[in-house]
Amino acid sequence: MQAAEYLWDPEGVTEDGELPLLRTEKLMLNMGPQHPATHGVLQVILELEGEKILKATPYLGYLHRGTEKIAENGTYQQVIPLTDRLDYVCAMSNNWAYVRAVEKLLEVKVPERAEWLRTLVNELSRLSGHLFWLGTQALDIGAMTVFFWTFREREVILDVFERLCGARLTNSYMRVGGVERDMDDWCVDKLRGLMATFQTRVDEYDTLLKDNRIWVARTRNIAIITAEDAVNFGLSGPALRGSGVYYDLRKCEPFGVYDQLDFEVPLGSHGDTYDRYWVRVREMEQSAHMVTQILDRLPGIGGPIMTDDGRLKRPDKMLVNLSMEAMIQHFKVVAHGFDVPKGEVYCGTETPKGELGFYLVSDGTGKPYKCKIRAPSFVHLGALDHMSRGYMIADIVTVFGTYDVVMGECDR
Repeated sequence: MQAAEYLWDPEGVTEDGELPLLRTEKLMLNMGPQHPATHGVLQVILELEGEKILKATPYLGYLHRGTEKIAENGTYQQVIPLTDRLDYVCAMSNNWAYVRAVEKLLEVKVPERAEWLRTLVNELSRLSGHLFWLGTQALDIGAMTVFFWTFREREVILDVFERLCGARLTNSYMRVGGVERDMDDWCVDKLRGLMATFQTRVDEYDTLLKDNRIWVARTRNIAIITAEDAVNFGLSGPALRGSGVYYDLRKCEPFGVYDQLDFEVPLGSHGDTYDRYWVRVREMEQSAHMVTQILDRLPGIGGPIMTDDGRLKRPDKMLVNLSMEAMIQHFKVVAHGFDVPKGEVYCGTETPKGELGFYLVSDGTGKPYKCKIRAPSFVHLGALDHMSRGYMIADIVTVFGTYDVVMGECDR
């Protein structure tokens, strides 16, 4: 850290010509990497003039675990648990983004019921992620009650995830060609109970925050980014839509069953921190609306939850009853995974934080030759300096929080 020098300027005098003026030098302040407001191990070097931010330079890599290289040394199915550790707050969405890329390479058709279940858990993951963001952003700014309230609703969603796949955080629920297991009546009843009261809960958040003068003062006209700059920096998700840009892959390039659901895409107008907060809260309302639609239609959508493609499906019968060809296929899938035709593909998915994309290159074997992840958190940090300049040092926490960044997918 470089200390500021406070010097009396002999040539600078006040209007009455009596007292010399105070001249200050620039201050370099090291924020992080172990700072609770960075929501992970991130270092930001701040260049300050008094309390005004002149430059904010993020330094990443403290959480680097080599996910992309590890993925290239495992089978396609073995990569799924790695995606949980990227954005560990919204693991279900990460699972789906990856398996969609593999299915695009394989040209596999996913059963209808599996697509409905995937869309359901993706929207539940969006609700969970936005609730987590709202609670922690409010806590960073000083509103502790909101944190407890949002986690109250999030716990119900995690209970459903635990019932569905046995895990609350790192779910690994998706499979290439379908999902691991079906949803039972307990999960449906639990979700219906949550949806029946969810709008009331959102109204409670709004009561505490929407017109709160401290919240408004800390978010209005803070970290403004225009629509043009947001596009140029590659922002996506609520960070982009907060600037008024209509871009949502669920509408622009529908996947799952989004083309069969009724929902709107909330947009901001000023591109400030308050607009991004408003967009996320309204997105939660839309997600709850979609969850209700899916729960209403799910009972009439039967059928398998896993594709019957011979390249992916393991035999259901005992090995002793299988032919030699079926036994060979069984052990091949278990030990070496399934072979994927040569080719390359990029597949983008609308996750709670923005566009999560997987670029895969196949050399015709059971392992990806190349795996490159386009993580929204990493892209968004590229705009941190641009959106921080000119604001006060107390605003840097708010600016960072407005991205909803998880460092696990930044460093990969």
